[in-house]
Amino acid sequence: MDVEIVGRMLSTLPEDDEHPYRTGPWRPQTTEWRADDLEVVAGAVPTDLDGVYLRNTENPLHPALAMYHPFDGDGMVQVVGFRDGTAFYRNRFVRTDGFLAENAAGAPLWAGWVEPPSLTRGEGGWGAVGRMKDASSTDIIVHRGIALSSHYTCGDLYRLDPYTAETVGKETWGGGFPADWGVSAHPKVDDRTGELLFFNYRKEAPYLHFGVVSADNELVHYTDVALPGPRLQHDMAFTENYAILPDFPLFWDTFEQGALGLRYHREMPSRFAVIPRRGRPEEIRWFEADPTFVLHFTNAYEVGDEIVLDGFFQQDPEGLRYLALDAMGTRLHRWRLNLATGQVKEEPLTDTISEFGMINARHAGQPYRYSWAVTGEPGKFLFNGLLRHDLLTGTEEGYAFGPGVFGSETAMAPRVGATDEDDGYLVTITTDMTEDASFCLVFDAGRVSDGPVCTLRLPERVSSGTHSTWADGAELRRWRTADTAAEAVGL
Repeated sequence: MDVEIVGRMLSTLPEDDEHPYRTGPWRPQTTEWRADDLEVVAGAVPTDLDGVYLRNTENPLHPALAMYHPFDGDGMVQVVGFRDGTAFYRNRFVRTDGFLAENAAGAPLWAGWVEPPSLTRGEGGWGAVGRMKDASSTDIIVHRGIALSSHYTCGDLYRLDPYTAETVGKETWGGGFPADWGVSAHPKVDDRTGELLFFNYRKEAPYLHFGVVSADNELVHYTDVALPGPRLQHDMAFTENYAILPDFPLFWDTFEQGALGLRYHREMPSRFAVIPRRGRPEEIRWFEADPTFVLHFTNAYEVGDEIVLDGFFQQDPEGLRYLALDAMGTRLHRWRLNLATGQVKEEPLTDTISEFGMINARHAGQPYRYSWAVTGEPGKFLFNGLLRHDLLTGTEEGYAFGPGVFGSETAMAPRVGATDEDDGYLVTITTDMTEDASFCLVFDAGRVSDGPVCTLRLPERVSSGTHSTWADGAELRRWRTADTAAEAVGL
């Protein structure tokens, strides 16, 4: 393995830190690496695995002003690239405005998720509540060959080189970017059209917007989706002709000294807004369903007059404060929204607790059969295994990482030349507390329970992580024209 340190950041976290989300599996990194020809610990890098796996997560450099929440950390993107039977690794902090300002000050400047806004020392603030640091630490997607990182409470989209994770600027969409509201985490890319679909939300009316960016990277549609009041929005879904945006009975609330919180109203229904992908507010159809909250949807598609929507139903949304999957009771669930009758039918698809589902992105917005999710460590915000759902047969198969080993959201990478939906690989990064190391694991997507077909060692143990994506080499600039991965990455 050819390894080089390309950067180190100064951390002001206490040496005797005891915070559960800044220690143990969540111990942050301060070093940025370049590593080529990663060491293969077991198996072999598949020669028909071609592209890059990117993972974003919160990685704090500074303590909180008063009380740290695990969603407050700075964004750091990990990249593991695969080509010609070899693999490389890169990691970089996302150079947001807030990150640069706090590093220049050598101290935290903005209040976090559970802190009173009066604590903020920095100028201005970002997001749905208007006074937070835009850490761009939640999600990561690739659109038109450029990686885009985003923040769960809305903010700028930061453009990243998908090979190196280096920040190359902010997304502008030719001047159409909604700078006053920003963009939430979980914008969606439709591989069939090349479009990017997104939403944003705030504590002011109309509380929610929906937008579409063309394959030419121009904002071509942006409209209100008016809600009765401010909500916590986190994800959306789309079909060939529609976008689906939720209105769950989980509301913003203000607690002691102005600290932000959430309150679940279990007596109120969930609602889903169905809007044509170029639709206006008057074309929105609303559907009511059982009360819940959904952090993440897996997919949606149309069958006749029905929209089939799949996501992770929470038995107890108040468990969101603990973040553990078992506390929330997250189970894969299906809603059928009938456009002809306005009726909703819903049913659980499994009794197994899981979340952070991924699909073969070539089937996004279309009928599909398989999803791959993570299982959770009881009582903790950590992922201890993988689960493959067969939505046709209702069967499942899983793999447990083992004691003290925790994974990340696991992206599905279609095999080069694949025609079947599950013909490909699953890629994830693990944090191994036993070996004090991190590895990239590659699984056969059709045979998850067999265990990894390849295990790659990373240069240091990385913080446990959340959202990820996969980009085929064919989608990336320079990838097909370069003779080697090293040339494509620009070494």
